[in-house]
Amino acid sequence: MLNLPTPIVDLFAGPGGLGEGFSSLNDGRDFRIAISAEMDPAAHETLRLRAFYRLLRRAGDPSIHSYYDFCNFSESKQPYSDRNKTAWAEAGEEAQRLVLGNAEDNQRLDQRIRQTIANTGDWVLIGGPPCQAYSLVGRVRNQGKTCYRPEDDHRHFLYREYLRIIKEFRPAVFVMENVKGILSSKVSGKRIFHDILRDLSAPDAALGSGQSGSFYRIHSLVCDTHFEKGMDPDSIDSHDFIIRAEEHGLPQARHRVILLGVREDITRRPGRLTKSDRPTTLRDVIEDLPKLRSTISRTKNANITWDLAVDAQLQDLAIDAIDKGFRDLGASLQDYSKMPHPSSTGGLRIDRSMGRFPRAFGDWYADDQLQVHLNHESRGHMLSDLRRYGFAATVAEVSGRSPKGNADFNLRDLRPNHQNWDSGKFSDRFRVQLWDRPSTTVTSHIAKDGHYFIHPDPSQCRSLTVREAARLQTFPDNYFFQGNRTQQYTQVGNAVPPLLAKKIASIVKGLIS
Repeated sequence: MLNLPTPIVDLFAGPGGLGEGFSSLNDGRDFRIAISAEMDPAAHETLRLRAFYRLLRRAGDPSIHSYYDFCNFSESKQPYSDRNKTAWAEAGEEAQRLVLGNAEDNQRLDQRIRQTIANTGDWVLIGGPPCQAYSLVGRVRNQGKTCYRPEDDHRHFLYREYLRIIKEFRPAVFVMENVKGILSSKVSGKRIFHDILRDLSAPDAALGSGQSGSFYRIHSLVCDTHFEKGMDPDSIDSHDFIIRAEEHGLPQARHRVILLGVREDITRRPGRLTKSDRPTTLRDVIEDLPKLRSTISRTKNANITWDLAVDAQLQDLAIDAIDKGFRDLGASLQDYSKMPHPSSTGGLRIDRSMGRFPRAFGDWYADDQLQVHLNHESRGHMLSDLRRYGFAATVAEVSGRSPKGNADFNLRDLRPNHQNWDSGKFSDRFRVQLWDRPSTTVTSHIAKDGHYFIHPDPSQCRSLTVREAARLQTFPDNYFFQGNRTQQYTQVGNAVPPLLAKKIASIVKGLIS
């Protein structure tokens, strides 16, 4: 009997990080994405393009060259050809732009799921409801809104759309991802995470359909902790559901809550994520990428050149550092002001003729048919921020740490005009990602500015590109993010790292094989 891949339904899919991990296990022979739902138009474009690539690759279709032409050449305006238009249409059926909670879109989703799971055995639900209302930073911002009431914020309850699918279609397993802030978030004084555990373990009762239906055990992926119907949420440590990605070999200190729900009739117990022997560092995954410089934004002098402007900023800081007794720092600032800078600012596609590959996960990232680096383009920064970036990267190079707050940003014209700087709440507003450590968490905030994601090479004096952020999130290099650059950053920051998802997929496979 032919073993077909287990169908996957991916809700709140974003650009498809979770789905990419599941569909890549055993080269796509274990799982296939049946439907992925996403409301954001740019993320949906990315999702559909990736679905198209997977369909052609799985079929061994030689017309996949149209996808690579689209990646490699700006003259190619569409990823499909006359030979694979049908696959492009099929990718549109798989990756659907839907707003969960909208009655018409819910109906479309339900119909697609029924078609998918008809005459199949087990299937798996994955996804993570939007997390802005749960995140700690999001709650700080919401507290500043005089009329904000968490009980009225629909984002707190989007997980109930996820819950509705569990109740209606009873997947064998589900995987739900969210931010750590969900553990402490409250509505009307009650911890929302406790309600989520109760609801997910007994979805019929949670949605008012009585005490019948399927029940689920909610497992941690890193220890033996689990929750099931009838248990008291206070009897377990909610933090046991946190996965620290850097402990499992990823190049990023990303801490997320991931719940593994297993239907009660499945008696097998899930395995655990294994810990890595050594950390994967920033250097391991981005050092091979072409060096870039940034550009100057908001300047009144159109004739000023980037390298002269940056050198002047570093030289001025060097003089001030020496005057204040920081001779080693001053000498380093002087050295970097004299070093040659990269000439390129990158682009949506830039040549990869150099042929270098990352030190870690080279086979995962690399693709011999890809002739370019995709989404590797620097952005513009104000001259005052370039001054801070160059200073911060130099301090990190010299001391092995990112400078922080007034104590470190104590040279001339470094203090930002920001109301929270003196309060200490955002004293790490300018953070260098260090070469020899995993990066800090890549978040959607990277779309707004690059202050938390300063490149460690002072000669480049810039924030990370979309491709560098995607490397830290472990997206393969042939994953082409669509939309404008801000939208690309948002997609990458909101995603689940595909390599982490692949590790979780292996555990899920062990439950249902």
